[in-house]
Amino acid sequence: MIYELEERERAVPVFAGWEETMIWSCLQGVMGHIYVKDRENPVSAMAILGDFCFFGGEPDGDLAAFKPEWCKQDFMIAVPGQAGWSEAIENHYCARAKKVVRYAMKKEPGIFDERKLAETARMLPPEYTIGLMDEADFRDCQKEEWCSDFVSQFKDWESYRKLGLGVVIRKDGRLAAGASSYTAYRGGIEIEIDTKKEYRRKGLACACGARLILECLSRGLYPSWDAQNKWSVALAEKLGYHFSHVYDAYEIYGY
Repeated sequence: MIYELEERERAVPVFAGWEETMIWSCLQGVMGHIYVKDRENPVSAMAILGDFCFFGGEPDGDLAAFKPEWCKQDFMIAVPGQAGWSEAIENHYCARAKKVVRYAMKKEPGIFDERKLAETARMLPPEYTIGLMDEADFRDCQKEEWCSDFVSQFKDWESYRKLGLGVVIRKDGRLAAGASSYTAYRGGIEIEIDTKKEYRRKGLACACGARLILECLSRGLYPSWDAQNKWSVALAEKLGYHFSHVYDAYEIYGY
C-alpha cells in the first residue's frame, strides 16, 4: 500500500544529494506531497509538485505507477533518481513516456553581478512597462495559457502573496512577458519564465529575469533555475548562472 508521508523528514535520506528545490519544497512541507510504502523507514519515495514527480531511493514499480486521487492532470514530468527507476517508469507507461534531456544549473549564492542585472532590467523600449506582480497581474496570468504556470501552483492570490514572487512586462496594458516563482521553498523560489509568442526576441525575458533575480536577492531568497532546453541555458548564463549537468526525465502523456 502507498501512503502520503506526514512526517516528511523521514524521507530526507531517500533524496540525499539531490539539489532540487521542488524536492526541498516537498520535504519542508511548503508545497507538494511525498508518497512512500513504508511510513516508518522509507527506502523509496515519490515527491510530487506541479507538473513534476521525483523518484528517489530503491526503485519501486508500484511507486513509479502511482497517481494520487487528487491529481487530475494528464501530463507529468517524471525524474528518475537511482538506477532502475527509468526502467520502472518505462515498464509502466510504455509509449506514453517520452525520454527527454533537461539541464541543471549550478546553485551558487553570491555569484550575481547586481549592477549588470540592474542595467539589463532597464533595457526595455519605452512602449513596455515592467513591475512586480500584483493581484491584477496574478488574475490575468490565470486567464492566459502561455503564462498560467507563473501562478498555477498557488491556490489563490493570498497564497502567492505569502510564498511567491514575480515580475511582469506589459505593452498597451497587455501581458507580454514575465518571470515568476513556479514553486517556493524555505530560502528561495524556482523560476518560471516565458514571453508571449509575438513579443519574443526583444530581450523581454532577459529583462524580467534580471529584475526577478534582483528582487530575490534583496529579500534574501535564492532564485533557482532549471532549464528545459538549450535556449533556457543560454538565457540563464547571460544572467549569471553556470551550467551544471544534463539529466534524464520522462514527459508522460496520459498520466
